[in-house]
Amino acid sequence: MKNWKNQMTTKRTIALVEDDPAIRENYALALQSQGYKVQPYSNRADAEAAFRSGLPDLAIIDIGLNEEMEGGFILCQMLRQMSATLPILFFTARDNDVDTISGLRMGADDYLTKDISMQHLFARLSALLRRSDSLQSKSPSSPTLIEVDLLSIDVDRMTVEWNNIPVDLTVTEFWMLHALVKRPGHVRSRQQLMDDSKMVVDDATITSHIKRMRKKFLKLDANFTAIDTVYGIGYRWISEAN
Repeated sequence: MKNWKNQMTTKRTIALVEDDPAIRENYALALQSQGYKVQPYSNRADAEAAFRSGLPDLAIIDIGLNEEMEGGFILCQMLRQMSATLPILFFTARDNDVDTISGLRMGADDYLTKDISMQHLFARLSALLRRSDSLQSKSPSSPTLIEVDLLSIDVDRMTVEWNNIPVDLTVTEFWMLHALVKRPGHVRSRQQLMDDSKMVVDDATITSHIKRMRKKFLKLDANFTAIDTVYGIGYRWISEAN
């Protein structure tokens, strides 16, 4: 009975990498009040050492860590190399497009500023964890290989190729692309992209993900135009067959 109870009360582990002691403590307590197990770290070195021993279920990272103005970016890159599916969220006071785009480029799934409400933060965390769960329980009825023109998506392996060349996408970019490609020519609103990607983000973050995805394809093919913006509505994948 004791073992059964322990399994039933297993908590999700969230790594919180934040150099400000007061902020770190406040958010650790808030997360614990929601039933999460929190692993707090004040610097990149301690966090890296812990991650090499075992990964959390989700990581919340500040960008500036003590004397390292971009220590969070470096840590994010390391985590993404260790796991392609680990949810990573930047949580920082730095609110500008350059940092947002840089964070997403490093492989983060979301970028939030510290002026948002706790409830907003909890909603984002819950959405990222639900998406992570979905990766572990793919429906066997869903097609595992999607091919449209020069594009090939292997859903099981979460890999993408364009003209037989691998495209290095983050988890969020992968599921947004999947949402567009499974119905070529159909416009997907930002809300639909969020739903299909199982995340809760603002419109600006969706736009940043789309821009990053386009750039990755353009590096492989200067004539790439398959991801189309339908202004005021959303995005669509344009197939040569349409």
